[in-house]
Amino acid sequence: MNLALFDLDNTLLAGDSDYEWGQFLVDQGVVVREEYEAQNAAFYKQYKAGALDIGAFLAFALQPLAQHGDDLLARWHTRFMNERIRPMIGAAARALVDKHLVAGDLCAVVTATNSFVTAPIARSFGIENLVATEPERIDGRFTGRVAGTPCFREGKIERVLAWLARLGYRLEDFPVSSFYSDSRNDLPLLERVNRPVAVDPDEVLEATARARGWPVISLR
Repeated sequence: MNLALFDLDNTLLAGDSDYEWGQFLVDQGVVVREEYEAQNAAFYKQYKAGALDIGAFLAFALQPLAQHGDDLLARWHTRFMNERIRPMIGAAARALVDKHLVAGDLCAVVTATNSFVTAPIARSFGIENLVATEPERIDGRFTGRVAGTPCFREGKIERVLAWLARLGYRLEDFPVSSFYSDSRNDLPLLERVNRPVAVDPDEVLEATARARGWPVISLR
């Protein structure tokens, strides 16, 4: 059995689910447009530049979850999936995932975006395993804080290794361990697997992949 790990935003998706969730909340009038939209755009710019302050971003992004109940959040997410996410899922991305699933590989989405936003997206690809940033819940409600290590940069390695350990595996147990990503922010995990694949990569990742002989593919 081989291992196939997939980044989500701008990799399997032709867009960023974290950013789009924020914009969805703006459009629903859940948050103040001028303030939230400006902050959301600023954090996204930092992410694309490889300079995101993950703690500051998560304090911003997780706060709306703490302000509303599960039923309302679930209704919003259903609309979000239909209106924002499904149009970002292309045939090539589905075919790539299906190839690994049919081969019997152990598959997981590995994403910095929180699991509330991303769990239904992973399921829509038929992927049962999700390694994501986990929003803290106390007494059944979101607190607006993070539980454990954010699944970002080196944190992705920590979270993936912990997930594999719970299943009784080590990364070295897999003959082929693939990780598909678009972002320079994922270089730490890309360097740990034995088959890193750059997918519609940013400039830094593309240059790194070309220099190291990694596959470079497009799902667009």
